[in-house]
Amino acid sequence: VQLQASGGGLAQAGDSLRLSCAASGISFSRYTAGWFRQAPGKEREFVAAIRYSGNVITNTDAVKGRFTISRDNAKSTVFLQMDSLRPEDTAVYYCAAGAGIILSNIRNSRAYTYWGQGTLVTVSS
Repeated sequence: VQLQASGGGLAQAGDSLRLSCAASGISFSRYTAGWFRQAPGKEREFVAAIRYSGNVITNTDAVKGRFTISRDNAKSTVFLQMDSLRPEDTAVYYCAAGAGIILSNIRNSRAYTYWGQGTLVTVSS
């Protein structure tokens, strides 16, 4: 099983980036896919998740109205569209996948079985 994240890089405040995470070795359409991020010196933080049904859960406090998660099951890929980027969005972004995650546990990183390697997003002011 492999999750390959890409799309990170250097951006200026107000810019947009689109992260992608391609999964292989699993029946991706059956999995909940999520994005987490970890800034230097901070704990890993839930960003957003999308269930196999398409239901979306977002960390509204941190990214409300700016980040959008989506998935393409035919390509076994999950995306994170990040608009209106802010310096506080600077972090390593990780994609993750898990099966059978109940809604109340979807923000918990421990609920996810498979993880990508992370992609660094740096936003300058």
